[in-house]
Amino acid sequence: MSDKPDHDHDHDHQHNVPDDIILRVKALETALTRRGYVTTETLDAIVDAYENRVGPRNGARVVARAWCDPDFKARLLANGTAAVGELGFGGAEGTDITIIENQPDLHNMVVCTLCSCYPWPLLGLPPGWYKSFAYRSRAVSEPRAVLAEFGIEIPRDTQVRVWDSTAELRYLVLPMRPAGTDRLSESELADLVTRNGMIGTALV
Repeated sequence: MSDKPDHDHDHDHQHNVPDDIILRVKALETALTRRGYVTTETLDAIVDAYENRVGPRNGARVVARAWCDPDFKARLLANGTAAVGELGFGGAEGTDITIIENQPDLHNMVVCTLCSCYPWPLLGLPPGWYKSFAYRSRAVSEPRAVLAEFGIEIPRDTQVRVWDSTAELRYLVLPMRPAGTDRLSESELADLVTRNGMIGTALV
């Protein structure tokens, strides 16, 4: 199998945030900062928290549960939407979730080639680089080079598979459980899981 993404589904991005809402949010942000109610640094800190800490916690819980509970993992891989629903996660931007499992001979990574479709209920806000044209194009054409820029060197005998998200279907990578974590609790395992690991641009 090639290192190219799957394109056997249509892109209908009607569920993405409309431009007029984005403009209104920007206008509100400008008004708040100009009047001194909040600083840009504070807003940046809030966004960073939701992108990197608060947001990905739901996805990390899903991954940790799969590592600890083989029955849950089987249900997760068979029907991601239903399985994450068992933990209370879902919603408009995560209605249909497919879980893709990393294996010793297979590394998965996720992209949305046309915009920035993303499993918000599990990962929070999408990072800026995920929405960038550079990532969206290069993840398809040269995934190993992109991964190398994230500090991941994938062996040549390991397949890299790129999954293309759509408005109807989101993907979440299930990383391999790190060695030496047998005695960790589920919550401790969740602390190891990163947002990038669930996108596929990190190993965990």
